[in-house]
Amino acid sequence: MKLDVIKLDGGKAGSVDLSDDLFGLEPRADILHRVVRWQRNKAQAGTHKVKTRSETSYSTKKIYRQKGTGGARHGDRNAPIFRKGGIYKGPTPRSHGHDLPKKFRKLGLRHALSAKAKAGELVVIDAAESDGKTAALAKQVKNLGWKRALIIDGAQVNEGFARAARNIEGLDVLPSMGANVYDILKRDTLVITKAGVEALEARLK
Repeated sequence: MKLDVIKLDGGKAGSVDLSDDLFGLEPRADILHRVVRWQRNKAQAGTHKVKTRSETSYSTKKIYRQKGTGGARHGDRNAPIFRKGGIYKGPTPRSHGHDLPKKFRKLGLRHALSAKAKAGELVVIDAAESDGKTAALAKQVKNLGWKRALIIDGAQVNEGFARAARNIEGLDVLPSMGANVYDILKRDTLVITKAGVEALEARLK
């Protein structure tokens, strides 16, 4: 698969051959769904907590005698049946993460890249470099028509470019090792540098 390479100023910079194993697959929604679920569940804090009847602050004294009242038998006011009593089987701190094989996660990333390529939302640029000025980069991004874009660079992101992109709304920058299915699918345009293409092909071969 061949794709034109552009510069940040909109000029042409030749073309690049993209591997069909990464960018030429038929995207499968079920694979992408499983990988995104794995990512989001792993990121969930799981710090939710309620008080059980042993943790609420009422007295543990028996509220009235056992027999002769005509009412139900009760012990203390901490019982879940009472307002402000303990919660029965409520959430406790836990991890929401689950296992997903490494091969499947790699496959999901390949399908995400292929989905962007098939939709025509993949752009390859020569290099992501900047002098660190946000205004200049914002103008270039606007001229290129990128409103919600993810830029994937090589092993390391250029420091000046990262600084310039930091304050531009809708623009994310990641090194190749940070590329993931959720962030790729979340943005309308996927922009990869030539160094990023090489790094992704080496990572996912």
